[in-house]
Amino acid sequence: MDIKQMRIHALRELMGPMSQKEFAERHNLDASYLSQLLNGHRSLGEKAAATLETKIGLMAGALVTPVIGKAVALALSQPREIESNAIMLGPIDVWDDDTPLDDDEVYVPFLKEVELSAGGGRNMVQVSPKQKLRFGKITLRRQGVQPSEAVCVTVSGNSMEPVLPDGSTVGVDTGTTAITDGKMYAVDHGGQLRVKTLYRLPGGGIRMRSFNRDEHRDEEYTAQEMLEKEIIVLGRVFWSSVLW
Repeated sequence: MDIKQMRIHALRELMGPMSQKEFAERHNLDASYLSQLLNGHRSLGEKAAATLETKIGLMAGALVTPVIGKAVALALSQPREIESNAIMLGPIDVWDDDTPLDDDEVYVPFLKEVELSAGGGRNMVQVSPKQKLRFGKITLRRQGVQPSEAVCVTVSGNSMEPVLPDGSTVGVDTGTTAITDGKMYAVDHGGQLRVKTLYRLPGGGIRMRSFNRDEHRDEEYTAQEMLEKEIIVLGRVFWSSVLW
């Protein structure tokens, strides 16, 4: 079988069970021209093969160099199904503090930094009496989070970009404070709220890592330094909300 015959053979394989008319209509080909090619009345030379590849949507060279093989040629010819990677959950309901909770909802409070009146400019982290978010109980259950142990934190600055831009909100499971390397946690660092990716260090220390490592270097603290600097792991981040 010479190369021109191989191209015709590959073309027949591409057609599969379709008739010449169906194949021609699908790829906007002249049915008479296609018939002449398949019947050997026209030569399927290199130039004609290249033109045909473009019309059919094949990778360049699939017919010009048919050593690509039957299986690959068939795969290239089949229309690919588009796979969805998003789910429409429905319309967004607008609510405020006076909107009653649904049966499957709970309020999750925010943590905030509060300046101590006699603290010399120092802060402490505490629950905000005003800020809160509504969460579905099923959402928390899927993450293994007890509603009473869930809090929210607002991320400030660019250290966690691009994953968490300035102003992002994260949900924190305060019931999970044991560090799993590479997971994200909320940390009380001497009264300052911080969200970082944490890694364990020998002797009980930790490494804090930002996503924006070009501007924010890793920070390492020994167990003793954690005590001195009042570094407390508040909980694991299980949810985030980002406005772009």
